[in-house]
Amino acid sequence: MEAYLDRCGALTERAACTAEALRAAGDGMAAEAIEGLIVHARRQMDQVKRRLLLGETIPHEEKVFSIFEPHTRWVSKGKAGTPVELGVPVALIEDQHGFVLHHEVLWTGGDADAVVPLVAAAQKRFPALRACSFDRNFHSPENRVRLDELLDLNALPKKGYLSVADRERETDEAFVSARRAHPAVESAINALEHRGLDRVRSRGAEGFERTVALSVLAGNLHRLGRLLHALERKRRRPRAA
Repeated sequence: MEAYLDRCGALTERAACTAEALRAAGDGMAAEAIEGLIVHARRQMDQVKRRLLLGETIPHEEKVFSIFEPHTRWVSKGKAGTPVELGVPVALIEDQHGFVLHHEVLWTGGDADAVVPLVAAAQKRFPALRACSFDRNFHSPENRVRLDELLDLNALPKKGYLSVADRERETDEAFVSARRAHPAVESAINALEHRGLDRVRSRGAEGFERTVALSVLAGNLHRLGRLLHALERKRRRPRAA
């Protein structure tokens, strides 16, 4: 490992000399590109040495999961088969008609940090939003209290042990009805993947945000088209004499 790091160090210094020569020749753009990669190389060498030779644990905030898309996050989904993914999570709110009302790219924090601002932002645009169902991973005691203040029906299931009061709340007819409709959001996620989110081709954080927004727009337009098509078919359907 030490020999490998020595070799990497030598190649990095050689690249630094190349960047310096390019800058002296007036090609600052090429020099800047190489210098950016040198920063990544030196960080990786430092972390490899600390982790494998010195036995240190690298703090999560120091890790970079993509040198080309540095905004990439380590996403712990907690699901069987794919407990961890690399990417950027996106939270969204879908209405009962299948339209995405609001979405947020979660550059930092997790679901529990995003849910209250997500609902509040959606209500600014759609004041009639008074009931919502959530995944369990959005739960926290504070979120439950704050969402109860924002919504008439807050179908946020609790994590872990349920008290008697919790069981009464989650077996209430309105709560159960909202939870039964909740799996439909999986179809919304699948629809977005078919509208451009299966593979993000734009570079950078701005490109990612733009792709998400365009996918939401495309999904909503597709949903609108399907509803209008269904209405047109119904209008043209022959009436019984």
